[in-house]
Amino acid sequence: MLLLTYTEENYIKAIYTIQHANVSGEVSVNEIAERVQTRPATVTDMLKKLSEKGYIHYEKYKKVQLSKSGIKTALSILRKHRLWETFLHKKLHFSWDEVHEVAEQLEHIHSQKLIERLDEFLGFPEFDPHGDPIPKQNGDMPSSSSVLLNEKKQGEHCKIVAVKDTTTAFLQQLERYGIKIGSKITITELMPFDHSIVIKNDKGDSFQLSEKIAANLLVL
Repeated sequence: MLLLTYTEENYIKAIYTIQHANVSGEVSVNEIAERVQTRPATVTDMLKKLSEKGYIHYEKYKKVQLSKSGIKTALSILRKHRLWETFLHKKLHFSWDEVHEVAEQLEHIHSQKLIERLDEFLGFPEFDPHGDPIPKQNGDMPSSSSVLLNEKKQGEHCKIVAVKDTTTAFLQQLERYGIKIGSKITITELMPFDHSIVIKNDKGDSFQLSEKIAANLLVL
């Protein structure tokens, strides 16, 4: 396969992320445009290039899917991104709302030897600071039986293991509640009117979380 530019790698990662979230496993041009924050016409031009290089299956006016080599490349990029996030958080003490932007730059380093040494140095972590699984060198993804917080019942005890939303605003909102990966909570009340959830942390403090926040927290 031909060497990819940074922009092409960003598109492949974006397509994988959308494809993984969609039940159909297909991705539209508009979804990609929204994800990478550009015009649909610009996306179409890039899709032609990626199709010619064999990374996607694409026909004009139809939806997009990654090819086998596209999926392999996407997992490699995600692996690098999430390992760098883990390094920044654990070793350089970046907060979990700071690591994404820096890892976006570091994920384009092509040295596989460096990445394997980084993985070993970190102790072969399975999940990054946001709870996202880190793909193995062979592409295997660590599994988790986590569910969304808003799928749990009143009175249940849970542990926060991941967040779906990794934006700075959302992560800083969680910090105001003292919520982080590994936090233990109890659901004390479900509010039927607005579907918000009242929780109590392990210190005994109570907070009311909106439906949107609860729908972005993964728990065990």
